[in-house]
Amino acid sequence: MAISAFPVISGRFLVNGEWIKGARITDVINPANITEVVGEVALCSKEDVIQAVDAADSAFRSWSRTTAEERASRMKAAAHKLSEAIDEHVSLFVRENGKVLAEAKKDLLRCVEIMSKAADALLEWWQPESIPGGQMVQIRKRPRGVTAVISPWNSPMILTFKRVIPAILAGNTVVVKPATDCPLTVLSTLQVVAAHFPPGVINIVTGSGGLVGEILCSDSRVRTIAFTGSTDTGKRIMSLASGTVKKLYMELGGNDPALILPDAVLDETAMLRIRMGILRAAGQVCSAIKRVYVHESRYDELVDKLKKEFHQVIVGNGIHPDALMGPINNKTQFDFVRGLIERTKQSGAKVETLGHKLDPDTWENGYFLLPSLVTGLDQQSELVRVEQFGPVIPIIPYADVEEAVELANDTEFGLRASVWTADSQKAEELADRLQAGAVFHNNHTIFQDLHLDFPGLKESGLSRETRWCGLELFADSFGFAN
Repeated sequence: MAISAFPVISGRFLVNGEWIKGARITDVINPANITEVVGEVALCSKEDVIQAVDAADSAFRSWSRTTAEERASRMKAAAHKLSEAIDEHVSLFVRENGKVLAEAKKDLLRCVEIMSKAADALLEWWQPESIPGGQMVQIRKRPRGVTAVISPWNSPMILTFKRVIPAILAGNTVVVKPATDCPLTVLSTLQVVAAHFPPGVINIVTGSGGLVGEILCSDSRVRTIAFTGSTDTGKRIMSLASGTVKKLYMELGGNDPALILPDAVLDETAMLRIRMGILRAAGQVCSAIKRVYVHESRYDELVDKLKKEFHQVIVGNGIHPDALMGPINNKTQFDFVRGLIERTKQSGAKVETLGHKLDPDTWENGYFLLPSLVTGLDQQSELVRVEQFGPVIPIIPYADVEEAVELANDTEFGLRASVWTADSQKAEELADRLQAGAVFHNNHTIFQDLHLDFPGLKESGLSRETRWCGLELFADSFGFAN
């Protein structure tokens, strides 16, 4: 695949329809080749962020009064245009994020799908709903105001579009803050989308989370904050947002357990699903499997089969079609995962590093890690307690299902979980007891239907379930009585 020059949005941010060159910039590095600069990202000032909120607040006054039909029509046109430009964005996404080609393209295609499905959902969901009774009462919807979307570096495309698209379809305006480590594809694709909407409906500011994020979360004109990232940052956002009682939509950390029951079918399909649940995007997924609890009667079998799965993984530059897993996205996370693995080894646990290097000669030029499988740990081990966010997984045996449920729930997180069993009724029973926002049976993935989403429990998130592509999270319902 040909490598393109800097994208046209390099070093720029978007305010009121104008792409502005940043007075200060920093490089965006290819994590698979840290000597390659993919582009530049602007480091916005306080004044830049305030201007973006000004633009969004001003545009809201007219955009909020448009019809649902107009908003859906504009979104459909934008989705069609973006669908025509997917291929030209794939290599950019791989180069700045590290995902392999297949994963990168799938993410971009899902962004277009989000746009189309949310536009269709809007036309039905926006209609007033009458409540039966002696008095005529309707539930009606209204846009809320300026929405701040703060997106992460690990899955920036899907996790930006799943917030931005329903927000503007519901009649809000947005100020988007992409992650500094991986902003370029977000900027480039939203450039295509923003061209179909009035100036100020979509604004994008980049730079320090400590500066940009704090301003967005403190400004009284921002009425909703949609954030995906660490739990610690989420707590800081809650504190800042409390001053003006903003609505919060937050997907935070996860330490997802997978429970392998005695009757689990561990065939090729199941093992591939388990491997992908662990290693998709090099393990840099909030809802990845991060702990595996397996019944002691199946322990040796699972460990042996998972070793074989991990050994098939080819790690390298995602731009190469033979790569099955790419690098860690940035040096901070790379150093954390390497340090975690080293401390795990020093604790006396058995760490088996598997897989193959696609190009050993250039291995040290990127943030590459081979996948590791760890045994000999207990529930209090660091690797079991933290969100590793990398290609390393602890395997822990248990004696009975009661113990497994207790171990799975023994965490401050509660994002996703999975149960692997041939008994679907048993899976449902355990799902009722596992403290997670969603539980999967014989899989550990995302919902195929993009209408659906479920918030994490405990310290993994703050929101509510949605069956309408997230539209419910970005509009206020009110009663009208006659």
